[in-house]
This record gives sequence, C-alpha cells and structure tokens, in this order.
Amino acid sequence: MGLGRIYRNYFKNNMFMRILLIFTIIAILTIVILSYLMFSSLSQSIVEKELNNQKAAMENVSRYLDQRYQSVENIARDMYRNEMLFSNISFLMEHPYSQYVQHRMDQFYNETNNNSTDPLQYFQQVMDENGDIRNIMLYSSEKQFLSVFKPNKQYKQLTTDMTHSYIPDVMAMDYKGITAPNYWIRKAADQWAPELYAIRVPINNRQLKNAGQFLVYLDSGGITDALTSYKDSFKGDIAVLSADGKVLYDSEGKYYGKTYPYMDVTDSLYDGGNTRPAEISSRMYINKLTSADNGYVVIGAVPKKDVEASYSGIRKTIITISGICILFAIFFPAFFVINFANRTNRIIRITRKVKNGDLSARIDNPGEDELGQISRSFNDMLDELNLYIERVYKAEIKQKQTELVALQARINPHFLYNTLEVIRMRAISQGAKDVGEMIYSLSVLFKSLVKQKKIYTLKDELEACRLYLELFRIRYKEKFSYTIDSDPALQGKSVMRLSLQPLIENYIVHGIQTNRDDNHLDIRVREEGDMLVAVITDNGKGITPERLDEIHEELGKPEESGEMFGLRSVHSRLQFLYGPAYGVEIDSRPGVGTVVTVRYPNREGTDAEDV
Repeated sequence: MGLGRIYRNYFKNNMFMRILLIFTIIAILTIVILSYLMFSSLSQSIVEKELNNQKAAMENVSRYLDQRYQSVENIARDMYRNEMLFSNISFLMEHPYSQYVQHRMDQFYNETNNNSTDPLQYFQQVMDENGDIRNIMLYSSEKQFLSVFKPNKQYKQLTTDMTHSYIPDVMAMDYKGITAPNYWIRKAADQWAPELYAIRVPINNRQLKNAGQFLVYLDSGGITDALTSYKDSFKGDIAVLSADGKVLYDSEGKYYGKTYPYMDVTDSLYDGGNTRPAEISSRMYINKLTSADNGYVVIGAVPKKDVEASYSGIRKTIITISGICILFAIFFPAFFVINFANRTNRIIRITRKVKNGDLSARIDNPGEDELGQISRSFNDMLDELNLYIERVYKAEIKQKQTELVALQARINPHFLYNTLEVIRMRAISQGAKDVGEMIYSLSVLFKSLVKQKKIYTLKDELEACRLYLELFRIRYKEKFSYTIDSDPALQGKSVMRLSLQPLIENYIVHGIQTNRDDNHLDIRVREEGDMLVAVITDNGKGITPERLDEIHEELGKPEESGEMFGLRSVHSRLQFLYGPAYGVEIDSRPGVGTVVTVRYPNREGTDAEDV
C-alpha cells in the first residue's frame, strides 16, 4: 500500500489523525534532533578528552627530545670548558690517530691525571652516563676525518675525502637539531639500528671559526620510557618525524625505515607549534606538534574506532532514552486524540441523522469541555427547531403551496384551448393556412399547459418552447429563426414546468428587432455534475447596464414585488423547490444580445415535481 493511498484512506478526511500525525512527526524530529545534539556534544567532549590525553603524551615526548638536545649541547659546552680536553679533541679531529697516540704519550709524561683530558675516556664516560647514546662522532671540516666512538671504548677514525665519500657533502649541509641518521654516516660507522635519531652540534675552534661537527646517535627507546606514565591514558600511536619526514620514533614500531602513511595530512595541518586534530577518511584522528627550534614533528594518530569505543555506551543509553521518550510522546497524546476523535465522530453521526430528517436524534456527550458544550448546544438547537417547525414552518409551507396553485392558474389559461380550436378551423376554411398553423401550434401549446402530468421532463419543456417559437417563426417568416440543442440522454430528466417558456417570451416581447432579418434564439441544455444547465442565447436588443442591475436586484429580493412576473416566478420557484444553488442568471450587452442561464438539479423523471 503506497503512502498516497494510506494518506487518502486514513488522514485526508480525518482532522484528528492529521493532528496526531503532525504532532508525532514534530515530537520525533524534536527528540531525534535533541538526542543527536546531546550525543554529538558528549562524543565531541570524549574525542577532545582523548586527543588532549594524546596531546599531553606528545608534549612529554617533545620535552624529552628537547632535554636530550639540551644535554648534547651541554656535552659540547663541557668540552669547551676543559681547555686541555678541547685541545685534545681538536688534535684528534685534525690528525691521524697514530699521531694522536703519540701526542697523548707526550702528555702522559707531563700530566699527573690525564683521564679527564682524553677524548676516548671522556666520551666513554658520557655514554656510560647516558644509556641511550649509541655513537658519538667528531668530524673535521678541514681534514675531513670522521672519528667514531662506540660503547666499550670502541673507536675508529675514517678518512672521508670528497673523492671517496659523500660524508663531506652531508656534513657541509647547514642544519642543526634532531634529524634521522644519514645513510652514508651510518655506513661509515657501521651503525644500522633502525631505532635511532641524530643530534648534531657545530664545533668551533678558539678563533670561533667552524672546525667541524659533533654528532650523537641516540636510541629512540628512551622516548618509550618517557611515555611509560601515559601508556594507559592515551590511545593510538605517537611518532616523531624529522623535518624531511623520516620516522625517528614510532610507538608501535611499524614505520621505521618506511614512509609515514599520513604524511600528506600532517603537511596540510596547521604548523605553528600547536596541535589541532584532523580526521582522515573517517578512519583516523591526527594531532601534530612541531618543534621549530629543533626541527622535528611529533605526530599523534588514533583510530576513530578506538575513540568511538569510548562513547559507544553513551550512544546506546541515548538511543534507549530517546526511544522511550518517543513512545511516551506518541502514545499519551494518541490516547487523548483518539478519545476526542471518537466523541467528534459521534457528533458527526448525529448531525447526519438530522440532515436525513431524523429531528429526534440527540447527542449523548455529558463532558464539560468544548465538545460537551457543542453537543448540548446542538441538542438545544434541535429542540428549538422542532418548535419552529410546528409553529411556523408548516404554516409557511401551506402558504407557499397556495401561492403556487394561484401562480399555475395565472399562467395556464386552459379555457382558451377550445376557443382557439374554433378559430383555427375558421381560418383554414377561409384559406388562411399560415394562420391555421399558428393557431394549431398555440392550441397544442395551451393543451400541454392544461394537461396535468405526474412526471414533467426536459423533453416536455423543450417541446413547449418549440411550439411557442414556431408561432413566431411563422409570424415573422424569414426574419426569425431558432435552434434547440439537447443530448437525447437528457430528455428524461425532471424539470420544473414553465421554467423556460416565460424566458423565451421575454425575448419575443422585449428583445426581437423586426427591422432585422437575422433574429435568432438558441437553446442549449448540458449536464454539469449534479446540475442540469439550460442556456438561452439571443442576438436581440440587449439590456442596458442600469436595467440589468435592477433585474439582478429584483431577483435577489426574498419577496416578489409584482414586477418581472415571468422571470421572477421562474427564479423564485426554482430556489423554493431546490435551494439557493439553483435559479436564473442573466447577462446582457446592449446591441449584442442576452444570455439567460437556468440551473436545475440533475434528477431523473421519476421524482419530478408537478408544479
């Protein structure tokens, strides 16, 4: 069953069902919208809380990395503070290791304590104190020597001239901060561990000119230790990227040596040192924290499904509460609306009984509300109506019946019929054939008027009109013509007697122009729903607007004034017998003609009134 059919059957003609439907739609929409807004607000709060937790962990990672960078700078500053140590470091950077050994042996004889000034001992002590340092490297820009220090006093020195290595080019790049280890330096140092990040600090000589680079490789496992206190408070993955997008740290360990999968999104995020979440294809939330000073980016990625799991219980609770509210919002109003609908239907049934003539029906509705007051008022009205019918209406009906009989007597002079027949025979005997035809038509017309028929149909009325018009067609010969057009299926319809002939007579008396040869009258009858409509059209003199206004005013009067007897009698009888929807309408233009429209009820001839 389609929605249109359901609407027509249950809602179109049922005001209470429409009210209930509208209220239900409004209630459901209101509850759904409020529930959605509430869920959206709560879920957004939970999302922000989870992202803030992740942001706090990311900030702790950033603080840790800044501290590690600061500690490397502190190591470099400590080298500068110890003049002998810095002198040895500078000598080691600019001479082969064999010469450095000789240099240290010369110092051995001149110093009582040389451990604090030996670069190897010093850097080993640094690595012992900082367990996350995997390599310390010194690079000489002038000699292009690369010194690599490893734990357990492992050391090697490499010559990295431009003709045999890319390391000078790498070291010549002017950048500082936290970066990913370079491939060529990894290869030279034989350090391939993936969980590493590099911190480089320039080294200047005593003349404050750049002498080389101080490079430290650190294990990113220390970042995991920094997240230990946050591991239960945030969801998702935290990664640290270098300025060129290489993965320095990944809490899940999945992206070392690979391209970070959300790099395109992180590039499009606001890059001002603050975090701002972004949603990736409805799958992931991203937080970004950029360190402008140290050149790294901390990325927090949390799957949307993990965040949704945090507020799934709220969703179920809101859906349950919303469903209960919708049920209450529908069933309670429906109970009252249906009760009012039933009481209203009882009132409608009683009014239909009264409409069908049962004036003894009464509405049983004892309520004190509006419907109860309407019911009591209706019952009181019926009581008053019955009294009025008994005292006044029956008397008026008798009066109208008397007036109708008198009217019929005035327009049906049947005593003339015999006289006209004698005149017709005399005219024929003296050779006046056309006079005889006119008298014959007139006598037949009067005969039909005198004859009382139980059923008077449209066919009878049109025949009376034809006989009347035939009289004047013979009289005016070639100056007058007429047409009568009606569907044969309408011939048996019941009409009021003498409802068209008086109107035709008005045209003959007032409208025909004897100085013209094209006088014409047209009668057409058609069916319009529950009405039968007869239209009489002529091309006569027409009626002036002033006179037409007088005619309309006369037709609108409740009582007859004696003027326009034929027109007024037809109009008043139609309205009296059938109601105000029926009667006569007139439209006319001077010099053009007149159109008279007569409306009857569309009834079969079995129930015709004999008027």
